[in-house]
Amino acid sequence: MLTRKNSIEDKQPFADFSALFEVLDAEAASKLAMIVGDITLVLDESGKILDGSANPDRYPDFEDWIGKDFSATVTTESKPKIMEILAASRKGVSQHWRHVNHLSQDGNISVQYVLIQLAGGDKHIAIGRDMREAALLQQKLLQAQQSLERDYMRLRQLETRYRVLFEQSSEAVLVVDTDNYQVREANGAAHAILSVKPGGLNGKRVFGFFDRGARDVLVAYLGSALVSEKVTPIEVPVAYADREVTVAATGFRQRGKQLLLVRIFDDDATLSPEAATMLGIVEEMPDAFAMTDSAGRIRIANQAFIELVGAAGEEQVQGNPLSEWIGRPGIDLELIEGQLSKQGIARNVTTVVGASESFDGEPVELSAVRVGEEERYTGYVIRQIARRLRDLPPSNQDLPRSVEQLTELVGRMSLKEIVRESTDLIERLCIEAALKYTSDNRASAAEILGLSRQSLYSKLHRYGLGNLSDDQD
Repeated sequence: MLTRKNSIEDKQPFADFSALFEVLDAEAASKLAMIVGDITLVLDESGKILDGSANPDRYPDFEDWIGKDFSATVTTESKPKIMEILAASRKGVSQHWRHVNHLSQDGNISVQYVLIQLAGGDKHIAIGRDMREAALLQQKLLQAQQSLERDYMRLRQLETRYRVLFEQSSEAVLVVDTDNYQVREANGAAHAILSVKPGGLNGKRVFGFFDRGARDVLVAYLGSALVSEKVTPIEVPVAYADREVTVAATGFRQRGKQLLLVRIFDDDATLSPEAATMLGIVEEMPDAFAMTDSAGRIRIANQAFIELVGAAGEEQVQGNPLSEWIGRPGIDLELIEGQLSKQGIARNVTTVVGASESFDGEPVELSAVRVGEEERYTGYVIRQIARRLRDLPPSNQDLPRSVEQLTELVGRMSLKEIVRESTDLIERLCIEAALKYTSDNRASAAEILGLSRQSLYSKLHRYGLGNLSDDQD
């Protein structure tokens, strides 16, 4: 590509170059040529390289170029450029820098040249500047620009998806600036729930859309939401309307600025009287109830559950895994999860609440059901059984043989027979314990024992355990 940046055209010439340069001897001229360019070549009229000067570390093939045609040292696409600058030099036309690529064992070398015809016209000097560093910088700049363009496109796509989700959501959402509590963004559902015409929320203070008497409470709540992730939603009356809505807020940062994401729920509009009554019953029921999301984290818990686990309030359990309070690690909830995955329901599973290293936990009985397709939720009903276990009458079943009784068989039976006897004893005790633990659920018992159902049925028949005509699975 032609460039006039370093051409002699349009430049003010020396006022008296003859007087200045007539004293320039050959040694000074050669030093000048070596300093001006990173590589300097002396060419004859046909373009053959007669001599030159260059750093051999930067140009390892330089010595091989001497005696060759200038065009033979460059790549195919650069040969026409060499022919052009040689023709222009022969005609005495002002030269411009031309970018060519030299062939080299270490890869192509990018150099830009300008040719100067010497007095007599039979020789030319090619002064070259190494462009590898500039090319590297250009490549990095291009990569950075492409990366920025990709990031920009990705952000545009994300913003588009966010806009569609934001506007199409049936949940009322506001984005509020914490500096002045003005609404920066509001979706269509927010305008509808607050009875404001489209666009009427943007730029207005959020407090103006709620009852004047509740604004102090709303200010305190939004302030708490900025410093805490677990703040219980509040009910606030809507301005100029005889109804209340539930407000839930979460703080976040964007470009160094702190904002609030405010969600508004109209309980009366979304719940039928029967559904509201059912929720009230769940909240007041004597058995503990908790609902978890697909990650096993508690979303809803009634007062009985909060009292059962000894929490201070719902905000202490909300968002935390159910396994923090219910079950023994690696046993109970995994067993329940297996039943829910296969059948969608688990009945009367015996487990514990509040187990720790120093405490075995309080016995409870748990039933669960799972609903939902994409987002799956699980409801748990938990009831205490410690009192029921204490009130059970003592068992009349004969105790199994003890270790002492087994050792008394030494001398009367072979070791092989004693080992078989003890193995049968241990196997029967484990099966009985598994059946008791799973409330006689044979499928669950087989799972925790690591047996197939058929193997468990065979052992039940062998030891005469359970009613084999009854399928309790």
